[in-house]
Amino acid sequence: MRIKSALAAAAIVALAGACGSGGGDGGSSSSSSSGEPVKINFLSLAWQKESVAANKQIVDEWNKANPNIQVTYVQGSWDNVNDQLVTQFAGGTAPDVIHNDSPALSGFASDGYLLDLKDKLPAELKSDIPQSAWDTVTFDDGKGGQGVYGVPFLQESQVIIANKKLLDAAKVRVPTAAEPWTWDEFSEAAKKMTKDGTFGVAWAMKSPVNKTLNLALNFGGTFFQTADGKTTVKVGPEEREVLQRIHDQLHTDKSADPDALGQGTADPLPAFYKGKFALLPAGVYLRQQVAEQAPDGFEWVTLPGPKGTTAEQGAVSQTLSIAQDSKHPEEAMKFMAYFLNGPNQAKLAKGDWLLPTSQTAASDPAITTEENGWDVATASAKNLVVAPFLKVNGFDEWKSKVATPVLQEYFAGKITLDDAAKRLVDEGNKVLERYQR
Repeated sequence: MRIKSALAAAAIVALAGACGSGGGDGGSSSSSSSGEPVKINFLSLAWQKESVAANKQIVDEWNKANPNIQVTYVQGSWDNVNDQLVTQFAGGTAPDVIHNDSPALSGFASDGYLLDLKDKLPAELKSDIPQSAWDTVTFDDGKGGQGVYGVPFLQESQVIIANKKLLDAAKVRVPTAAEPWTWDEFSEAAKKMTKDGTFGVAWAMKSPVNKTLNLALNFGGTFFQTADGKTTVKVGPEEREVLQRIHDQLHTDKSADPDALGQGTADPLPAFYKGKFALLPAGVYLRQQVAEQAPDGFEWVTLPGPKGTTAEQGAVSQTLSIAQDSKHPEEAMKFMAYFLNGPNQAKLAKGDWLLPTSQTAASDPAITTEENGWDVATASAKNLVVAPFLKVNGFDEWKSKVATPVLQEYFAGKITLDDAAKRLVDEGNKVLERYQR
């Protein structure tokens, strides 16, 4: 969901020193015993200029309106936040309010570091966010039930960014949010656009796993199955669909630019601006770089992602959580409810070029305009469901040690789909086994 950004070392030092709220007793009050305001530390991982500005603006507005509950904005980095938090949780110096993403919450929750918010969520906040988003932050509570360990507020979908001139010239049906391309139509369109040295599509697959697994849901592919409490890797007909279709564009149709294959998400953009290919499947956030960097006169549009037997895509969420040891959980929850109300989520989504979970925010004119494809991007949120891998213990190791190299080899044409499937399952289950003993 996120683009990683290296922040200044000073910010990391500030994170370590400024976050401590102390190992509290879970009590709260609207002001301290000395009459001083309650002080809450908020760790934010916003990094894009617009996003940081939106975060700080909301914090400033809260502080002006709530003199008895003052929030300190602490800048963190996606690059090292989880290592940083492990140290802070162990030392009792974690921030009160923590920005992270849903895959990180399960481990911290199972270790007892995050507060279960299930019975603490204000009704208005709870009802404004659909259950499919709450599912991304719901994990076993260790007591035989389910706990809610964060508030999901931003999500990412996969769209297609298209060169409008090449799209129009191909005379293909232009997909809409209501009627996206099928994968067959997508493949045919890419073939029509492949001519005179121009490719139809570019797949940036330096990091292929999340993109592939999220799109696999188009055909019901989950890649994992759980039976009798044991999770194993599954690569059946449903999982193979998207793998095969991307591979065919690269090696059968030859409609996909081979130069893009080993690149990161934004790396193909210079070639895109030069017309080397027409279609770039990517996360919705990439629209920002296109809007800001495209040369004068370059026309582009945002198209919805293709659909298979369904248009569903896997989703993870950016989240806000409360540390279990926070001295002021009630005040922290009040701040979070304000920070994540509909109008504020619209500001945050606009700043990050992502999708708000708030249904109120999703109807905000700022993120339903046709400008820069916001209408298509925001409409795609309805297709997001909890990513199947989100609750798989050991997924990160499977992803880095097994799936990433296997998928890279497969898309490069070095191994067959049968080979890839066997390795994903056999090597993957050895990894998962260690997490289930």
